[in-house]
Amino acid sequence: MSNLKKLFNPGSIAVVGASQESGKVGNVITKNLLELGYTGKVFFVNPKHDKIYDQRSYKSLGEIAEKIDLAIIVLPAKIVVPVIRESAGRVKNFVVISAGFSETDEEGREREKELEALAVEKELNILGPNCLGFIIPKLNLNASFAGGMPKAGNVSFVSQSGALAVAIMDIARKENIKFSNIISVGNKMRIDEAEILEYLSQDEGTKVIGMYLEGIKNGPKFIRVAQKVSRIKPIIIIKAGKTEKAQQAISSHTGALAGSDDIMDAVFEKTGVLRAENLADLFALIELVSNTQAPKTNQVAVVTNAGGPGVLTTDAFGGKEIKLGDPNDGIKNKLREFLPAESSVANPIDLLGDAMEDRYAQALDVLDSMEGLGALVCVLTPQDQTPVSKIADRIIAFRDKTDKLVATIFIGGERVERSVAKLKENGIPNFSFPDLAVRAINEYYAWNRRRTADQSGAESAEPIVVDASRQENIAAIIGKAREEKRGALSFPEAQKIMAMYGIKTPSVTDIGAGDSLPEGIGFPAVMKVDSDKVLHKTDKQGVILNIKNREELEKAYAQMEDNFPGERFIIQPMLAIKTELIAGIKIDGIFGPIVVYGLGGIYTEVFKMVDFLVSPGSIQEVKASLAQGKLKFLFEKTRGQAPYDIEGVSKILFGLSLLAREAAEIKELDINPLLVYNDGKEAVAVDVKIII
Repeated sequence: MSNLKKLFNPGSIAVVGASQESGKVGNVITKNLLELGYTGKVFFVNPKHDKIYDQRSYKSLGEIAEKIDLAIIVLPAKIVVPVIRESAGRVKNFVVISAGFSETDEEGREREKELEALAVEKELNILGPNCLGFIIPKLNLNASFAGGMPKAGNVSFVSQSGALAVAIMDIARKENIKFSNIISVGNKMRIDEAEILEYLSQDEGTKVIGMYLEGIKNGPKFIRVAQKVSRIKPIIIIKAGKTEKAQQAISSHTGALAGSDDIMDAVFEKTGVLRAENLADLFALIELVSNTQAPKTNQVAVVTNAGGPGVLTTDAFGGKEIKLGDPNDGIKNKLREFLPAESSVANPIDLLGDAMEDRYAQALDVLDSMEGLGALVCVLTPQDQTPVSKIADRIIAFRDKTDKLVATIFIGGERVERSVAKLKENGIPNFSFPDLAVRAINEYYAWNRRRTADQSGAESAEPIVVDASRQENIAAIIGKAREEKRGALSFPEAQKIMAMYGIKTPSVTDIGAGDSLPEGIGFPAVMKVDSDKVLHKTDKQGVILNIKNREELEKAYAQMEDNFPGERFIIQPMLAIKTELIAGIKIDGIFGPIVVYGLGGIYTEVFKMVDFLVSPGSIQEVKASLAQGKLKFLFEKTRGQAPYDIEGVSKILFGLSLLAREAAEIKELDINPLLVYNDGKEAVAVDVKIII
């Protein structure tokens, strides 16, 4: 962290590839360092020139006798590695602006590997390559090829796209958003989003961290760091790539259900990251968080001078954690003292279209005393008689004396433009539309609630210990299957593994290829093919249900042998079905093992009513996911139906998460169906598929 601090707070900078020629990247960076107020020492390196802007130009970094905290490299890609190698003994921080690395072709990928190996060997901090650079407004330091200097403030913005960072800065000027850091990470070769998050968590000037990401380099590290940082500061991420092309065919239902963006949602939920759905959402969240404190409660009061926008604002609260508070009779009576008889004193409070600034001010003062209130939202439309500027002044004055979150929704164009600018200059976030405002306040409240809960949960959670004995037993089972060149375990093998984690399975009769049917089979029964070549049994007619007697069993066996010659089969009791779930493990390429669960049965992939657990740290975390997720209706009493066994299902899902930690050889695991009950019976994993 001390090294990164020196990178982003350098006392001296060398630009390798500096230029006086207009239009070149090296020229933009040179002028930024000379003209925007940076007070540190600046050195220029370019062997083709003796001077650049009347300042000495050195032939190489080695010629500079003074200490260099940071070197900015603006050179053709093919000479970047040699130049850094020559100076690695005395310079430890680099920004590589140059493109031509892993984002191009195989030659570029090899070049980046060489640069990364050098960085590891010499313990270098390298931002990039293929990046815009960075900007620290409080230092008047623009170490990038973006023009200008944003206003200094408390927002750090990190972008995987340099072009988007430039666009964000341009929009921010209009929106009066002020920055502590703007950092372009480029290819993230050495310094990725996790390192930047950790650094910014310790930056006193940063209150909120915004990010644009196209991918995450190291999933487990990101989870660890983001979870820690989000307990200190809000992290707002806009993640590109929601609609990826269809994934390659996956062997199990579990894999097919787990799209990468679904997993990203689960990761953000686990880590407390606020996900922006689009750029408008990103700016709304950043503006709100950078200017206000999180609401202490979920109760919100809305005042409006127009009925329609008030209704739209009310609609926006649907499905949110924040709610429109209910004023008591005392508050309503105080409002009636000065409001017209036609006004509504329910929430939202309708001040009517002729409302002047005094009516807004009085209403806000009364509502400020409303018990349990966390936020106040002022809605305004610029009607003919509306004194927009004076109302804005009263809202600003009110904000200065309240401890509640104050936001505005001034809906309009030219008639509200100056007043909106005034509100923003005074730190009051304004939203053009009700849904943006309500979503942003809701996300901010939810972040604060989760942070408090996560901190107490982290203190009480016991560390998860890997069971070495289980690992050895599982390794032996999987080793035998591999010796036999099987891609999946048999059901009896899977059954043994399930038992290690307390997951109940039905009794089973195992029938080898060509074996006779045993006596003593109970009815009704189910017969299934048990083969690593037949993973989707229902699709292949590999399951025969509700076999009622010996005659039907013999007929079923003959049919199975005809359909699947040379394969093994199993017979299980036909269990009563109440509700079918699916549960399983998918290995994600970025984040590792993910536990997937949802409604099961043959319609699993049709309804896709599934949720995801990313490395749960406790059974309490699993239970919370069940209670708040898509299946929460199962665990609540509804229309006389008893709730299902949330404790039992939690134990099963947590057991799967332990299995994922302890058996890296498992590629996918699928329990479908997992039969669950609400009448005291224990959940049963009827079909278990483990792919190795």
